[in-house]
Amino acid sequence: MTDALGWRKKFAVLIPSTNTSVQPEFDGMRPSGVTNHTSRIRIPNDPLKNDDDFRQLVENIASAQLEAVDSAMSCEPDHIVLGISVETFWGGRAASERLMADLRQHTGLPVAGGAGACDAAFKTLGVRRLAVLTPYFPVGDENVRRFFEESGYSVARIIGLKCASPVLIAHESAQRLEEVALALDGDDVDAVVQVGTNLAFARVAATLEAKRHKPFIAINTAIYWRALRDAGIADAVHGWGQLLEKY
Repeated sequence: MTDALGWRKKFAVLIPSTNTSVQPEFDGMRPSGVTNHTSRIRIPNDPLKNDDDFRQLVENIASAQLEAVDSAMSCEPDHIVLGISVETFWGGRAASERLMADLRQHTGLPVAGGAGACDAAFKTLGVRRLAVLTPYFPVGDENVRRFFEESGYSVARIIGLKCASPVLIAHESAQRLEEVALALDGDDVDAVVQVGTNLAFARVAATLEAKRHKPFIAINTAIYWRALRDAGIADAVHGWGQLLEKY
């Protein structure tokens, strides 16, 4: 239900409580008449040292998610936007589609999520061959690769940063992210894509895209672009790369 400030759409944005990148990036992409209403999925900032720790992080998010969804629903939003990446890839394409269908059924609302948003962005931009940047441990990278390959894309390489905690993902500097993204790029890929919504990569991606003349896709940009377009909002939003500017 729209209101005085969100006279076009009200987005309920779900993010892990440890995430400090989604909210400012989404707010920077927000066109006039659209409002973002953040609901935090309460999880601990446990250390991440190995794949088992990373699996536990995914379980923590999944077990606390519906509480955050139901909290957000009380503001009567028009759209659910998942500012979460890993669970939308976890288990491959079929599992991702079930997750999205379950959330649509639970809320009765359209839902935009990371894996599906990347897929839509690739189709829009004509991308088939990928290199991928993540903050994850190998088990997370394997699930990302699985989703993309099951969706018909080839993954030439993945670099996972193995960030030491959920909060510390957001501490990766723009310089570090640029260095890794450039190391991933090559003539054998059509695009470099970043997943993991707490990496502050959206501005970096836009800069690299302009310099390299090929898609550098930040997952937060893809998610918000997909949510806007699914909501019928076609505004060009500048400063975040070609997805929001041209498509």
